[in-house]
Amino acid sequence: MIRSLQLASLDLNLVVALRALLRERSVTRAGMEIGLSQPAMSAALARLRRHFDDELLVRVRGGGYELTPLALSLREPAESACEMLERVFSAQPDFDPLTSEREFVIMTSDYALAVLGEELSRTVRRRAPGVRLRLTQVASVTEDVLDTALRTVDGLFMPHGVISGYPSVDLFHDRWLCMVAADNPVVDLTMDDLARSPWAGLYHRPTAYTPAAKQLELLGFDMRVEVVVESFQSLPFFVAGTDRIALVQERLARRLEGRAAVRTMAPPYEPVPFVEAMWWHPVHTHDAGHVWLRGLMAEVGAEIASSA
Repeated sequence: MIRSLQLASLDLNLVVALRALLRERSVTRAGMEIGLSQPAMSAALARLRRHFDDELLVRVRGGGYELTPLALSLREPAESACEMLERVFSAQPDFDPLTSEREFVIMTSDYALAVLGEELSRTVRRRAPGVRLRLTQVASVTEDVLDTALRTVDGLFMPHGVISGYPSVDLFHDRWLCMVAADNPVVDLTMDDLARSPWAGLYHRPTAYTPAAKQLELLGFDMRVEVVVESFQSLPFFVAGTDRIALVQERLARRLEGRAAVRTMAPPYEPVPFVEAMWWHPVHTHDAGHVWLRGLMAEVGAEIASSA
């Protein structure tokens, strides 16, 4: 009851004003962004300052403004809050893909974008010509930001083994391969080769990893990573001409053929199964448009799977 009373006493327009102020760091530009005059925007800033008991924007030499520590901490929550409000008030009981102009936002790795993008684009264009897709590329999703991220987007393309505990629809299977330089003399990789060779890896942070790399760690390998990138598609260029090894998905390796002097080989162990999926937050489960999107993604995934 207390929380409801507190929320009822708030002017939710202030959330929009807060986001604009934190983005622009200027009363004038923030007002232009959301269609408010400078006096109205100044009044909104004054109300926000009273609410937070903090200046939020502090004038600095030269006439500009900088954000206070509290304001800096509010940037991401303000963005998420506005995105959630937009979703709540744009919800509709029905969804007609032929007439809808809805925008669907999906977070994706460059791997999933490369494998799914063409078929997804073609299918959406045919089934829902007015629908827009906004594909936000992410290098990794860590557990500490996952719930917030999923609340503010329609879906996340990520394989099983990285995240769990959220609803998902499986899209297609893939398998991990080892990538080496085309002139690497090795014929059949051994576990000793993996332990001895330097690696080009992805992410390499405690809360961000590929399942296959995590599996090697669990097998007792201390991978000597020389290069860390956050894009699957850039890996070949850091393997070519070296003695490095990288783990790459077979479907992506096919699409990258000829772009760098590399080749792929079967790993000397059985990698974890690779199943790409679309994940979403339970708050979206009963949304009519989201139900349509999930069905469409299942069809797109099946088409990708049949092309193996």
